Amino acid sequence: MKKILALDIGSKRIGIAITDPFGSYALPVGTYVRKNLKTDLMNLSALIRERNAEEVVCGLPLNFDGSRSAQTEYTEVFIDALRKVLDIPIVTSDERCTTAEAHKTLIEGNKRREERKKYVDALAAAYILEGYLQTIKNKGERQ
Repeated sequence: MKKILALDIGSKRIGIAITDPFGSYALPVGTYVRKNLKTDLMNLSALIRERNAEEVVCGLPLNFDGSRSAQTEYTEVFIDALRKVLDIPIVTSDERCTTAEAHKTLIEGNKRREERKKYVDALAAAYILEGYLQTIKNKGERQ
């Protein structure tokens, strides 16, 4: 199974997760604090290469009804720029509810507000990746 890295792209922070060595499940890696587009692309592409990722899945923020928003457009601009600096497949995955689910998980784990800020984006990226892995698995079962 190929190594897949996921990004939860926000305007201030980007959550990062990666598959385990067997490509079975997602592991939160950390949170990247954004600086500017050029620096962000340089740092993230270096991290993606360092982790030997063979594919990147980026969460695409959609409204609850599935429609696009200003944040969708903002995220797509970043993804298009990332495609120009990487030579591996970059796909998108619906990220509706992943951040809310990450917050819920951290609250249930009795994490304080300040602690939640440190982990929520990476956990959301892990949920994006888990959803993507499940989609791949489901497609394989149908063929």
